Amino acid sequence: MTDGAWVSLFSGGKDSSWALHRALERGHPVERLVTVHPEGDSYMYHVPATRLARLAAESIGIQLVEVEPDDFGADDVPDSGEQGDAELEPLEEALRELDGELDGGITGVTAGAVESEYQTTRIESMADRLEANVFAPLWQENPRDLADAMLDAGFEIRIIRVAAYGLDESWLGRTLDADALDELEALNDEYGVHILGEGGEFETLVTDGPHMDRRIELEYETQWDGSRGTVQIEDAWLA
Repeated sequence: MTDGAWVSLFSGGKDSSWALHRALERGHPVERLVTVHPEGDSYMYHVPATRLARLAAESIGIQLVEVEPDDFGADDVPDSGEQGDAELEPLEEALRELDGELDGGITGVTAGAVESEYQTTRIESMADRLEANVFAPLWQENPRDLADAMLDAGFEIRIIRVAAYGLDESWLGRTLDADALDELEALNDEYGVHILGEGGEFETLVTDGPHMDRRIELEYETQWDGSRGTVQIEDAWLA
């Protein structure tokens, strides 16, 4: 499993972007980014603004493979475990196709999971079936240390969705900088908000970083319902 290509599971958010960046630093030959576009809520995948992965991929310079909502069959499954398995099926099918297309097949897969056993066990099982390695550089690392490392590396991270007590409308569109991390640490102490949003407290978009040639510029409005909100992106382009 030393020869062959790597693929990066990629949403455009900070965790998958960090896994990709670290894989490239390690010299893993990442030849495809794979983005899943779930409809509605998902147990397995980052949901908001995944369409901007196309811009990110152009800036990164790695070809993007997109798994579309029509490929999902998880609408009527009875529990979260079965839904997670069902959501994984179109991703695994896409990776099997890539395994046959890429020279030497797929050697490894990057994943951005931090603490989610639910996601990680399914990705590891899928990789086992593909006879591929998993590179998960965020797994079980200290959340604040990870966030600081992302900022030190030059990541520009924007918050595009919030859904947790303590996070109000002012967080929508905010850049995740050192001051924001200090506030998130305080919210973690007070309310249990995860510093990296691992429990779905918030979602992010990486608009610039060392793995990107051009930053992503955004025009957006915010939608807020009193307890949660989303950045509605109206236009996006590469600077």
